[in-house]
Amino acid sequence: MPNVGFVWHERYMWHNTGMAAGSIPAGGLVEPEIHIENPSAKRRMRNLLEVTGVMDSLTPLRPRPVTMDEVLRVHGAAYIERLQAMSELGFGEAGDHAPVGKNSWEIALMSAGGCLVAAEAVWDRTVDTAYALVRPPGHHCERDRGRGFCLLANIPIAIEHLRRTRGARRIATVDWDVHHGNGTQSLFYEDADVLTISLHQDRCYPLDSGGVEERGTGAGEGANINVPLPPGTGHGGYLAAFDRIVLPALERFRPEIIIVPSGFDACAMDPLGRMLLTTDSYRAMTERLMAAAAQLCQGRLALCHEGGYSPAYAPWCGLAVMETLAGLPPTPDPYAHLALSGGQELKPAEDALIGMIEARLEHVPIGA
Repeated sequence: MPNVGFVWHERYMWHNTGMAAGSIPAGGLVEPEIHIENPSAKRRMRNLLEVTGVMDSLTPLRPRPVTMDEVLRVHGAAYIERLQAMSELGFGEAGDHAPVGKNSWEIALMSAGGCLVAAEAVWDRTVDTAYALVRPPGHHCERDRGRGFCLLANIPIAIEHLRRTRGARRIATVDWDVHHGNGTQSLFYEDADVLTISLHQDRCYPLDSGGVEERGTGAGEGANINVPLPPGTGHGGYLAAFDRIVLPALERFRPEIIIVPSGFDACAMDPLGRMLLTTDSYRAMTERLMAAAAQLCQGRLALCHEGGYSPAYAPWCGLAVMETLAGLPPTPDPYAHLALSGGQELKPAEDALIGMIEARLEHVPIGA
């Protein structure tokens, strides 16, 4: 059986995003309710792993807070000082849609540390693969501001750690969150040694990034690939994008490790996305990445949790990923009817978009 590492800490669930109306501030005619980025979907995923027995097949990995030196490899000091001050005060906004509560700074350090520990364990072959079920997320966070519920750039911090302490040279990220991984893109946009791939719903969030024309600059030209899929893209469109864009790009780049910003907000029941993915979709994407990692980088594959806001269905998509990583038979999906909904097939607009990006893969830096 594969040795799958699993990062979890109850402290992640104590990050307090306060009251809102979905994801926007409440006030005036906007009645307050619990913020959409709350612990429910993540905690229920962890609970589902336990009650199905999958947890018994996983290797616990204990997270640690990242150090200030590790944070400052990625973020500016002025931003970190503001974030610390807001956390101490007990409220604030670290940037666009990035709420801060009491002790959010300390929890964000632990969240980034969970991703670092997962990547480190995979690199060191302590485990075969790993999943870090962390919170707050990180893939929207830029050098000098938080965005989209993200306070620290979790995966870039882990990447810089592998470079500094393990001598890693070529690292690929494959982001399947429904929102564009703008933060990861911005931090490695001029870097030929980090391949950043983002499959996301076109112009969902952020509105000002994620287009196909954003391909990196300078030495990093060609090392950033955006796949802005139209709303309603289903199972067929995503797998076509994997088979025709993601896997060929990885094969050309030849990474030493693959890290996945893993959001489940492209699932068919998510309130912030309009995609149609099911447990079968996440299982199939995981299988493809495992095969690619086995071929290219000694199986080194780490996944770090990002979005996913359906307490009902996101946990089942997470379970599908974890069962696939662990080589376990799938638990019957109580929402299996979602796979029968219209729009699951590859559609002409999706095929044309994928074909256009596919034609540009010759610009991806070639690995040794």
